[in-house]
Amino acid sequence: MRALRHWSVAMRTLFRAMLFVVPGFASGHAQQTPPEITRDNVSQLQVAWTYRTGETDARFATIKAPSFEATPIVVDGTMYVGTPLGRVIALDAATGQERWVFDPQIARNIPYSDFANRGVSTWLDEAAPMDTPCRRRIFAATAQSQLIALDARDGRPCSGFGANGTVDLKAGLRIPPFEPQAYSITSPPVAVNGVVITGSSIGDNSRPDPASGEVRAYDARTGRLRWTWDPIPQDPSDPAYPEWRGALAHKGGGANAWSTLVTDAERDLVFVPTGSAAPDYYGVLRLGDNRYANSVVALRATTGQRVWAFQTVHHDLWDYDNASPPALVTLARNGTAVPAVMQATKTGMLFVLERETGRPVFPVEERTVPASDVPEEQASRTQPFTSLTPPLSPHRFAVDQVWGITAADRDACRAVIAPLRNEGIFTPPSTRGTLLMPARIGGANWGRVAVDPIRQVAVIAVNRIAEMVQLIPRDGFDLQRARSGEQTRLGDDFEYNMMRGTPYVIRRRLLLAPSRLPCTPPPFGALVAIDLTTGRRKWEVPLGSMASVLTPDVAPQTKPDWGSVNLGGATASASGVVFIGAALDRRLHAYDIETGRELWQGELPAGAKATPMTYRLASGAEYVAVAAGGGGAWGTGDYVVTFRLPSQ
Repeated sequence: MRALRHWSVAMRTLFRAMLFVVPGFASGHAQQTPPEITRDNVSQLQVAWTYRTGETDARFATIKAPSFEATPIVVDGTMYVGTPLGRVIALDAATGQERWVFDPQIARNIPYSDFANRGVSTWLDEAAPMDTPCRRRIFAATAQSQLIALDARDGRPCSGFGANGTVDLKAGLRIPPFEPQAYSITSPPVAVNGVVITGSSIGDNSRPDPASGEVRAYDARTGRLRWTWDPIPQDPSDPAYPEWRGALAHKGGGANAWSTLVTDAERDLVFVPTGSAAPDYYGVLRLGDNRYANSVVALRATTGQRVWAFQTVHHDLWDYDNASPPALVTLARNGTAVPAVMQATKTGMLFVLERETGRPVFPVEERTVPASDVPEEQASRTQPFTSLTPPLSPHRFAVDQVWGITAADRDACRAVIAPLRNEGIFTPPSTRGTLLMPARIGGANWGRVAVDPIRQVAVIAVNRIAEMVQLIPRDGFDLQRARSGEQTRLGDDFEYNMMRGTPYVIRRRLLLAPSRLPCTPPPFGALVAIDLTTGRRKWEVPLGSMASVLTPDVAPQTKPDWGSVNLGGATASASGVVFIGAALDRRLHAYDIETGRELWQGELPAGAKATPMTYRLASGAEYVAVAAGGGGAWGTGDYVVTFRLPSQ
């Protein structure tokens, strides 16, 4: 139960947006090619090996708990894993035996805003002679804002890259971070066409200018800065420049891309999912639609030139970042192949756009939404909605829909919800308190959208719980006094963000009943499949269970169709199996991509707040791997767990 209190501080914390597996490992000559993992035999999966990074040991103690959220990559028979402490570990992909470890020795006495790592990336320098050091590189980015290039063979830093293998990502920012924890990197860099590109993670509710959120590309060989793109336009000739008005419009921070970037090497494009400008819940200092924030932006990978941008939320006041990585797919439309990019959002919508132009493949329409009642705030009059593809999560939650396992739970939820401003999705924050549905954890959060390009199906993990936010006037506000007197019918687990430089403090909390179950009806989390030939929902099923984090008197009352709050993504195999952890139940799940039927569950030592991946070695053996140990309600852990079919 206590772990659930950490949801609100762990929500923004991929994995890899595209699986990178290069065959080439050989461990001997198999007499018979091992079978592929299919829907018929997935129930036979067994643990192949488990590796522990060791970062739960006292020798790696930190002042803020980290979150192990990495998705490994496998290249030539070696698995590469990134850890929250910036360590990169190379493992034998068949046995889990450690090959090398690189430790950047980052400071552990800093409360990094989002202390997580979602993986590493790789790049092959095809111009370099064979056996040249650093011909294949592993790129890692750390919470301490370092971009590091390592030799894939032995983990040694590539001496010709930056300063002895490292580039300081804080250098050259338009707004340097005002404190060390305000700026870090959580998702892996991407390498394409000779450049390595990074976004950033910013503590954006502290003040309007915590740090700037430029996306930057560096020469993959030398580490020299090649280009910078600022999501807050600085050039008056930029067509989005007038969309930023107010005292700090062009001087503020945020709008950064903290999730995973995705590349299309053939088209020389990088797709950037951006978040909200700082601070999240107060926009008077940044009036206008704030175009390029809360957007999918296509940039030319080698030059940084903006090709197109599509905004998923105008003038964000709800912390509705684009947290999920874009997903690339080629659609079959009227007999024509259409290269597309998909963006699943915290608002519970799936936008499908033409990859080369950004135009919607499935219709999008602007709909009128509620106005703000905060002085001088100008909430956008309309917001974009997918008109064909249905919402993946509900957009409304009324008092008469309150759910609970007991009358006491229902009464407590109603008492808190009834006074809140509640006019459906995009109801702006208010001093009286506002109900957000979906909550800032989504809808879809930072987990991957699983795509089956042959069956033309996309599968997305979503949350279906509500949240309250409240703007509190700063004049006379005393945090200690507020905390001591904040006990409500739903408890006292509010998160406060000071939003210095604005007239308000923000407090927020997920709407959980005294039982610690959500006030919203189940399923609390679900897996939703969209048919990409029609844009319609194909199926949906509850995802996981919350029983393991509830008290002994509540846990036995849970039911299989209640689902679980989840953070993490899914991956789809060619054989039609969808793998996902993400839920609170400490299991890896397998589903049939055509029907949504659950095929298998594999027990894990901790929750998998990460995205799994699959790989096949030269021997023919196929594996499924996942990181377990997301922290908080997901449980502390430092495990990489792999599964495979029994030996034949």
